[in-house]
Amino acid sequence: VKDLDFAYQCIHVHQAKGKKDRYVPLPDTLAKSLRAQIETVKQLHDEDLAAGFGEVVLPGALHRKFPGAGREFKWQFLFPSGRLSADPYGGRIRRHHLHEGTLQKSVKKAARGCGINKRVGCHTLRHCFATHLLEANHDIRTVQELLGHAHVSTTMIYTHVL
Repeated sequence: VKDLDFAYQCIHVHQAKGKKDRYVPLPDTLAKSLRAQIETVKQLHDEDLAAGFGEVVLPGALHRKFPGAGREFKWQFLFPSGRLSADPYGGRIRRHHLHEGTLQKSVKKAARGCGINKRVGCHTLRHCFATHLLEANHDIRTVQELLGHAHVSTTMIYTHVL
């Protein structure tokens, strides 16, 4: 939850591909839906806390540096699992994030529902994002930075559709 910044309209992505942190744009069109999702997560977190749960695994050594921080709302997943489960490392009962396969299936289902009969997955959205930026005449270096590519030659691959 804490990685959404509505004021600056961005999402902080930690340790993405290449173990790099980056900021990606947060479109205005998603703000209302994301705020509603945050409220849903807040209610779920409050219920979990009342039941004696509500703690997430913190990244790195943060759990030692800030004991109890994993129970704070800001650390909760934006898209939590619908059920509690045992942490495979410590056996504690926690609510983890949705499995990435669940998101992939949802994207594929949405594409079929829109009449798209091609192979579609989450990575397709990244390709569409880059392609639309280039179609709108955004500078290739800007697109490179937004995608987190180290080399502009990687970004140039997206120009093949123009």
